Amino acid sequence: MPAGPRVGQVGIAENLAEVRRRVDEACVAAGRDPSQVRLLPVSKTKPPSAIREAYDAGVRLFGENKVQEAVAKAEVFADVPDLRWAVIGHLQTNKARQVAAVADEFHALDSLRVAEALNRRLHMLDRTLDVFVQVNSSGEESKFGLAPEDVPGFARELEQFQTLRVRGLMTLAVFSDDAALVGACFARMRELQARLQDSHDHPEWWRELSMGMSGDYELAISYGATTVRVGQAIFGNRLDPNDYWPVSAR
Repeated sequence: MPAGPRVGQVGIAENLAEVRRRVDEACVAAGRDPSQVRLLPVSKTKPPSAIREAYDAGVRLFGENKVQEAVAKAEVFADVPDLRWAVIGHLQTNKARQVAAVADEFHALDSLRVAEALNRRLHMLDRTLDVFVQVNSSGEESKFGLAPEDVPGFARELEQFQTLRVRGLMTLAVFSDDAALVGACFARMRELQARLQDSHDHPEWWRELSMGMSGDYELAISYGATTVRVGQAIFGNRLDPNDYWPVSAR
């Protein structure tokens, strides 16, 4: 799908409408209710003006890869009470306090050390955090996430962290134009979700699958995705260094 215009040109609202239309069509094609799939616009590297355009078009939850950037943008929009943030990138333990303070969702939990750090900070702040367990569905060494076979044991350990509300699983599929290879990653996630729902003491933890991005979200929907994380198809290609904001948060 064409990524759309760069930030600074008219088009974010139109791009959102087009992505939402395609999400709905993918749901219908898969025999699913469109209300079962949530669109998470990913605003990483984009300036506040782009977020404001998307907000004006109805977006209330934005995804950010880098913690520093999420914190900086949360400060810019501190006077907008219904705007929320999802951190979707890998997290180092020393950044847990920042995520605990600003994020409503964390889509990349794959470490007990991070879970412990988040839980401790959230207790201090009297907050809870929705989390998705990240799974390396492609088996690529370059990707973060747990191996599928390690998820059940990890899930049992998460029961001790009362401030973390497990919502489901998250993955990044292999980056490929081969739909069969990408679909195999999504199929592994669907199978893992089913196993966890059948065997875990908290089957409600595994209702959601956060998977699918600008290039493969329609395919992900056909495999059961409940959240699709879409950036470039909404906000445009990241071609100009001036599009990146803020430099200190990169």
